[in-house]
Amino acid sequence: MDLIFEGIKKAFVLLVTLDPEVMGVTFLSLKVSVTATLISLVLGVSVGVALALARFPGRRVLVSLINTGMALPPVVVGLFVTIFLWRNGPFGFLGILYTPLAMIIAQAVIATPIVMGISLAAVQQLPEKLQLQILALGATRLQMVWILVKEARLSLLAAVMAGFGGVISEVGASMMVGGNIKGYSRVLTTATVMETGRGNFDVAIALSIILLLLAYLITLALTQVQQKERPR
Repeated sequence: MDLIFEGIKKAFVLLVTLDPEVMGVTFLSLKVSVTATLISLVLGVSVGVALALARFPGRRVLVSLINTGMALPPVVVGLFVTIFLWRNGPFGFLGILYTPLAMIIAQAVIATPIVMGISLAAVQQLPEKLQLQILALGATRLQMVWILVKEARLSLLAAVMAGFGGVISEVGASMMVGGNIKGYSRVLTTATVMETGRGNFDVAIALSIILLLLAYLITLALTQVQQKERPR
């Protein structure tokens, strides 16, 4: 218990004093995870909605692959992103391995299937006759899709929260593709693992508390929007 209290006290001190290293790690964590979530939002919602409305042979196989991707192990993602970005890999010429950009790519790969799967389910649960009613009123297919997205907006916000939660807490892929370089690619999760390995449990607990606080504040903001939009 003493370790926990020391960690809480350490977190309070680090936050109040605005420790430069901790602030840098925190802002990088936020930057990487928010950027990855936005990328996954664009890709995930687009493909998820399109797949929910489309009918073609092999569709169920594709849906099952997306659902499987929702449980994609981060270390597996980190391994393959590392291979692709390695100096001898297909994209090694870009020279972005062990950079924040590589971390964003890995986290986007992790979050996209999550957002995609929830978006797909959100649109699928809407009444099938709703599409026909919208088209019957003279709407174009693009307008119909927009209306369906608006109808499923609460579930889509849940998809955003799930995607963000999946990447802000991720450590395996970030460690593998980012390298945990001090002042450059070190984020809260990788810093926590490093401090734990060093036996600095008070610092590790402090970083964990800051990570939980950051995740809570972002999720709280999204929840406020979601609940405000809830139909009466």
